[in-house]
Formats: sequence, structure tokens, C-alpha cells
Amino acid sequence: MPKQTVSTDQAPVAVGPYSQAVRTGDTIYTAGQIGLLPGTREFAGPDIASQTRQVLLNIQAIVEAAGSCLDHVVKTTVFLQDIGDWPAMNQVYGEFFSVDAPARSAMQVGALPLGARVEIEAVAVACDCAKD
Repeated sequence: MPKQTVSTDQAPVAVGPYSQAVRTGDTIYTAGQIGLLPGTREFAGPDIASQTRQVLLNIQAIVEAAGSCLDHVVKTTVFLQDIGDWPAMNQVYGEFFSVDAPARSAMQVGALPLGARVEIEAVAVACDCAKD
């Protein structure tokens, strides 16, 4: 199955030699996203809630560009700079995945790119979400 790289200007450009996402068949793999505003290298805010919200908006834009939607995200991995931020991250995360939430792993890491507080990557299934 050939792979197709996915790119959208509705999410931040990659900060290294990687794609925003790769689609192979009906599976979409996003790169880890941090809370940067599209078109800038600025965070949506200094706090975990604003960064988590922007991360999920970035993921939403990417999976939509790849031919899917948040309803068809099946797995996420959350990397936190401080595991103490988990409750606030979880609160915002629940706003995006309130029903039939994807499987998820969350962990604290030593550091994140550009000093981010949170990074999330996702796996989604391609679909025609308008027909769902």
C-alpha cells in the first residue's frame, strides 16, 4: 500500500524533517502536535489548557485534510511535560472526545519540543465523516 503525506496550512508546519501526517490505505498517523498557532511559532498560551486545546485543533485540521475527522480517531498518545497537568489536559481533551473516546496513553516526559507543555499524536481511520 503506498503512503501519502498529508499537509495543511490549518496546522503548524513541521519543525523538522517529518510530515504532519501520513496516510496509508484507510489509516492516518499524525505526527506529534504541540500547541503552536498555525502560521506562527507561538504557543496558543502558556498554560496546559490553552496548549491542549490548540494541539487538538491542530490534530483536527490534519485528520480532516487527510480525509477523516475527530470522530474516527482510534488512538492518541499524550506526552506531558508535567504529569501534574493531567487533570487540566483531561478536562480540555474531554471537550473534543466526549462520546466514544479513542484509546489513549498518557505519560510524563523529560522535555518537549520548543518547551511545550503537551504533545499529542493520533491514529485515525479515513472516512466520509459527512455521511456519518
